[in-house]
Amino acid sequence: MKLYDAGWAPSPRRVRIFLAEKAIQVERVAIDLRTGEQLGEAYLARVPRGVVPALELDDGEIITESAAICRFFEVLHPDPPLFGVRPVEIARVESWVRRIDAEGYAAGVYAFRNGHAAFAGKALPGHWPAIAQIPELVERARVMWRGFVAALDRQLETEEWVAGDRYSYADIVALTTIDFAERAKLPLPDDAVHLARWRAAVTARPSADA
Repeated sequence: MKLYDAGWAPSPRRVRIFLAEKAIQVERVAIDLRTGEQLGEAYLARVPRGVVPALELDDGEIITESAAICRFFEVLHPDPPLFGVRPVEIARVESWVRRIDAEGYAAGVYAFRNGHAAFAGKALPGHWPAIAQIPELVERARVMWRGFVAALDRQLETEEWVAGDRYSYADIVALTTIDFAERAKLPLPDDAVHLARWRAAVTARPSADA
């Protein structure tokens, strides 16, 4: 297997953290997003969507989407469980992952892709025709981010980890989202004290440096 990876992008980082938590070694192939390698002919021949991460299986099949890749490895290596064990745990993880992506990560992408001149004509990641930026989405991102952070801070007031008392894929998604959002100029507010406590704990895990 080969994992097509990119060092600074948040979605590939989710997979690297997940693999580190499970101590899984996979051959990695670095894709240079800054030079647009993901949109070059060689990469598009393998991954027509032009996105990372992508997992190439031994038979040549390609799996994209960080959650799908992580679920693939969860089945192969169930310990430690990162998607929950009991039905209610699985549901909590899934619920929070979807919410983080829909509210927090989406806000980061809106701000990042629509607020930087480098993404003119590239407002969506991957292999698309030219897509214009929408500057108004930057302000929408700020509103979304404030609401998302407040909700996650409330959750962490009573829970040690995002989806309950066990570190999970939801924590991986939240950490990578928050770190990415800072690059998009969406910082955490000073009054998000429970979120700050959690962030310190999750960042202290060795996997956070993957």
